[in-house]
Amino acid sequence: MATMHDVARRAGVSVMTVSNVINERPHVRAATRERVRAAIDELGYAVNATARSLRQGRTGVICLAVPEIDRPYFGILAQLVIERAATDGFEVVIEQTGAARAGELGALAHSRLRSYDGLIINAVRLAGADAALLRSELPVVVLGERAYAEPVDRVAMDNVAGGALAVRHLVDSGRRSVAMIGGRMSSGPADIDAATERARGFLAGAAERGVDADPRRIVESDFSLEGGRDGVRRLLEAGIAVDGLFCATDLIAIGAVRALADHGLRVPVDVGVVGFDDVPLASFTTPSLTSVAPDRIGMVDAAVSMVVARIRGERADADYREVVGAMAIIERESTATIDPN
Repeated sequence: MATMHDVARRAGVSVMTVSNVINERPHVRAATRERVRAAIDELGYAVNATARSLRQGRTGVICLAVPEIDRPYFGILAQLVIERAATDGFEVVIEQTGAARAGELGALAHSRLRSYDGLIINAVRLAGADAALLRSELPVVVLGERAYAEPVDRVAMDNVAGGALAVRHLVDSGRRSVAMIGGRMSSGPADIDAATERARGFLAGAAERGVDADPRRIVESDFSLEGGRDGVRRLLEAGIAVDGLFCATDLIAIGAVRALADHGLRVPVDVGVVGFDDVPLASFTTPSLTSVAPDRIGMVDAAVSMVVARIRGERADADYREVVGAMAIIERESTATIDPN
């Protein structure tokens, strides 16, 4: 098996020059670089990635920790992170936290134990004083809405703006009796997540358009197909008139559309429906689903860029950053405009 010394002899250069070429360091003349690469090809030299990682003190692996791997949104997120990390030469391993504090703490512990270079974690339960765990020697970027006692590297989506956008769209398309499934009223600053933030947006958008913003029009549910089905049932059993429905996720919305049909209500004729996340399945339902689309690509690029810069030592220890992704409404058949008269 060829060694770096063999390559150096074939190319007529020093071992250090071969190392500089392999690691793509600057200040190597183009002609020398080409000669070394030709020698590598001729000899079939392969870099010992393990030894190289040990010398650099890195594994070349970033961990992505998500609540559930079977939800479409997190599957899309994982794919984007894997693709984006590869452009910086990193591989990605996936851990599932179960949306539980123990699982999120476990992801932090596993990342240190297994010597991953960094961690991107969609945190549901870590918050407040947990900032110290996210500001240690392990480069960590947090995805999510939780507030922390100290600055951390964080990427979030503007859930409040997204919820308001959904309600404004429902009202502007002719709906006046709007409700929400999957929202939850916050009990205080420590109780902030996607459900509470999207509910805030729902109430703000309804008030802005002058329609009933009673919190009783918000039904709490799981972020699942079953949650959408059960949410519709509870709204109807409570006698709440609904002609526009905002669902906190696309999965909830798809379950809600099924439940509305089971109760003899047509979408969009009787009830307009808006989801959230804009997963690919939204384009293929019948009717196709209008959804609030977060800037997933922009948020993933920000998260990977932040963690890689920390891994490479390109940022000061106290340089913590926060990025909030933009929202857009993707209009489809489930909110076709109706005549208010």
